[in-house]
Amino acid sequence: MQQDRLKNPHPWTYEIPLAIVLTLVLVAVLGVHTGRAVANLLAGGGWGWPPATELFRSLPGLWRGDAGAGLTNPGDLAEPGALRAWVLITQAVNLLVALVLSVVAYRRWGPGRLRGMASRSEAASLLGLPRMRKHRAVIRPDLYGKAAR
Repeated sequence: MQQDRLKNPHPWTYEIPLAIVLTLVLVAVLGVHTGRAVANLLAGGGWGWPPATELFRSLPGLWRGDAGAGLTNPGDLAEPGALRAWVLITQAVNLLVALVLSVVAYRRWGPGRLRGMASRSEAASLLGLPRMRKHRAVIRPDLYGKAAR
């Protein structure tokens, strides 16, 4: 019965992988700017965020170590070493969060998921314990049915 539900008629196309790749690229770019903002904040320059038009254009300057790339009024800037350290820290946190979310998504929507089955807590809250015990032969005929005895 479970095998019948595993066959999915929808083909895999490019939309889902493309959306995942674009999301990861956007998270990486925002992580670079967040690392720069934290580095500048700790250097005394305040939290600085570039305009939306400069999000991608300022990346080469940030990679070279320019903490003011793309900012309109940078103020005090972080040193290149501190900038690189904070960018690496924020990217490591982004990677960790992405991995955790990937594992959660794989378990929830991946190929090994169990379709159409309620968890124990869902079944208990919907049916109630007395009703589940009364109708256990119908709910789990493999354990409590006439053939199981």
